[in-house]
Parts: sequence; structure tokens; C-alpha cells
Amino acid sequence: MSRVSSRLPTPTPAATAGGHLARVGLQSLAAVVAGFVAMGVVAGLGLWAAGAGDLPGGFTAVLAAVVVMAAGGQVELSGDAGALAGTQAELTAMPLTVTLVGALVTGYCFLRPLRHHAVAGSRELLLRFVSTVVLWLAALAGVSAVARHDFPLTLGGGDEQSGLMDIFGELLDAVNPTVGFRVDLGPTLFYGLLWILGVLVVALLVSRGTPLPSRLVRYHEPVRPAAYAMLLLLLAYVVVGLVIGVVVAATKGHPAETLAVVLLGLPNITWLALGVGIGGSWEGRVDGPFGLPMPQILDAVLRQGDGAADSTDLSTIDLSSLAAQDARAWWLLPVAAVLVLAAAFVAAVRSPARIKVWQHALHLAIAFALAMLVVAPLTLVEARLGLSVLGIGDLDSLGGEVILRPHIWRTVGFALLWGLFFGFLGGLLATRVRRKGETGPRTVNAPPPPRPQR
Repeated sequence: MSRVSSRLPTPTPAATAGGHLARVGLQSLAAVVAGFVAMGVVAGLGLWAAGAGDLPGGFTAVLAAVVVMAAGGQVELSGDAGALAGTQAELTAMPLTVTLVGALVTGYCFLRPLRHHAVAGSRELLLRFVSTVVLWLAALAGVSAVARHDFPLTLGGGDEQSGLMDIFGELLDAVNPTVGFRVDLGPTLFYGLLWILGVLVVALLVSRGTPLPSRLVRYHEPVRPAAYAMLLLLLAYVVVGLVIGVVVAATKGHPAETLAVVLLGLPNITWLALGVGIGGSWEGRVDGPFGLPMPQILDAVLRQGDGAADSTDLSTIDLSSLAAQDARAWWLLPVAAVLVLAAAFVAAVRSPARIKVWQHALHLAIAFALAMLVVAPLTLVEARLGLSVLGIGDLDSLGGEVILRPHIWRTVGFALLWGLFFGFLGGLLATRVRRKGETGPRTVNAPPPPRPQR
């Protein structure tokens, strides 16, 4: 047996390292492919529900553009309306449902190979980070190449307006104005790099079972429970919004439109509701025929302005302005209180027993403030479309504008205060629950164990 064993070839270190690199590369490729496929499926269903399936030969390009935008990419709109007329178009938005699904799938697939490791070395994590990032950017560049198309704009509205537009078209060579979109590759790759790095870092932060390098183990206790609680809070708002969306689709009509909003922009609405519920605010304006499909209360506030004659004034979106349109908006406050308290309790329960209550408050405050610092800017929406003739004004039949901007520092400040208060309260509630690091109560006057008989 010893002779047979001695004849077996021993793998060289180079072969072992090469096999490990290939395995890590395949696992990173699987994570990247799974993430893009998940985003493509959700975006495709959302576009189909929105009626984009009827676009003349542009569905694939629009789908690719939505995926690029969901991954942090930048899509530029351009227009052409002849020599003496011009079209102006601009779009800045993230379909956060697609973003969230892609982040969850990619993060899960990235962490899955590490779950059986007792220890994760720095080189191991760095190798997985680099391979996943490189493959992600390569895939993003490939999808960006598909995201380009031009669509014709149909001029006119009523009979009189159509006749006037026909005259302008004949005189000014603006018969077939078009609006197209292209991906700005440089900013797309830069923001895509930030996106994938953020996803991988957050995945490591929220995972309790994934091992960390020895240098980072000390950050496990103060960071991971609070980060996990914030992820649960954001997902809880999405789940609540999903339930409301299903009820609205079933009872209020327009199920396809509601489904499109759910599949493309549900977190855009629910995370805004979280920010408004804790005292944060947004500002914006809606002009022209375009607007936000739902909720109608938000569109109504954005259209009313501040009551001034100047149409450029922005409306403020907060609890009071929403409640002025619908008193049920006040429910955002108690819902936020209950869910933030639940998140604080989860964070405290997942923390070791030796962590003091004031430390829970501090950890949750920092985590909540950082979460809103990331989430609030993602809800930004800026969309403009206009057709000008001889450089004079915009034609009302085609012009439109939608603006929705967060007041970031106000929202982050309230998140910090809420985190301190509810973190402290959650820590107090968790003292009644057995947690990691606690020892069981001693048994008084317990009989000694029986001696084994020989």
C-alpha cells in the first residue's frame, strides 16, 4: 500500500493555486451573472406592465438602459427636431426595485462560497472582491453597448394644435422630431464601481456567519448587528409597500400601472415614506403632462407648489404637506416608530450581552444615519422633456418636468436622533431576553452528580 501511495502524483503549489483561482473566478462569474439576470427579469416584467412591450423595436434597448440605471449607470437623452427646432431631454433616476433585487442576489451569491470557511484571509477576500468587481464592470460595459435607441415623437394633440404643428414641421424641417438615449460609459463605469463595491461591503457587514479577516474581527460586534437591523428595516418598508400595492391593484383598478410601479420603483416610494415618517423632507415640482404614477397624494403635492405665482417654486414634501392632502399620511409616524423600534430590538438581541444600552443607542444612531445618507440620494428624480421652435419656449403639448430631491442633511439628522432614542429603548427591551455571552442562572442547593459505579 505504501508503494502505491508513493507513486501517486503530488499536486504542485502552482497547480493548487491555479485551481483555486479558477474556482474563485467561476464563483464570482456566477454571482455577476445571477445579479444581472435577476435585474433583467424584474426590469423586463416592470416594463412589460408599463406597456413598453409595444415600443417599435426598442424594448431590448430600453430594458438594457433600465438595468444600467439600476446598477448606477448614467443614461443620456438626446433629441433631434430639424435645423431650426430642437428637443431637450434629461433623465436622472434609479429604478430601485431592480437595484434592490440585483443587490440582494449578487450579495447572496458572493457570500455563499464563504459560508463553510472557518476563517477568511485578507488575500482570499481581496481576490474575491477584485474578481467580482472586474467581471461586474465588464458585464456592465456589455449591457451599456446595447442600451441605445432613438424614438420618434408624435406631434400635436387636438385638431387645431395638430394643424399648427404640421405647418411648423413643413416650414422648419421638424416633421419627425426624435428623442434617443445613450449610455455615458465613463460615469457609468465609475458609479457602477461604487455600486458593486457598496453591495459587497454591505453584504459582508450584514452577514453574521461569514468569517472576517483577523484584522476586522473587532468590528464584528459593533457593526454587524446594527447593519443587519438597518437592512431589515429597509426591507420591511418594501414588504409593507408591496402589500399595499397588491391591495391597491386589486381594489382601485389600474393593476398593470400599479404592477409597473411595484416592479420598477417601489423602494423609491417606501424609503421616501420612511424618511418622511421620521421627520425628513423632500422638495420637488411636477409640470406638464408627465408626473409620478403613484401615489397620487405625492403627485398632488408636487403639482400644487407653494401657492406662489412663480411656477419655478418647489413644493416641500413632509408629514404636514402630505397630511394636508390626505390625513392618513399621519400614519407614517407611528409606522416608522414601530418598525425602527423593532429594528433596534433585533440589533440589541443579536449583540453580545456585554454591550451596554448606551452603546446600542450609539451603534444604531450611526447605522441609521449612514443608511439614510445612502438611501435618500437614491430617491432623486429629475426628468425633463421639451420641444422648442426657433429657440422660443417649449411647446406645452410635449414639454414636461418632474423633480424630486431629498433634503439629505435634515433627513440624516432626524435618523441620528431616532437611532439614539430607539436604540436606547431597544437595548432596554433586549435586557429581558437571553443573548449571546450570557450564562444561565445558577442552581442553588443542587444535588451533586452521581458517582459512576465501578
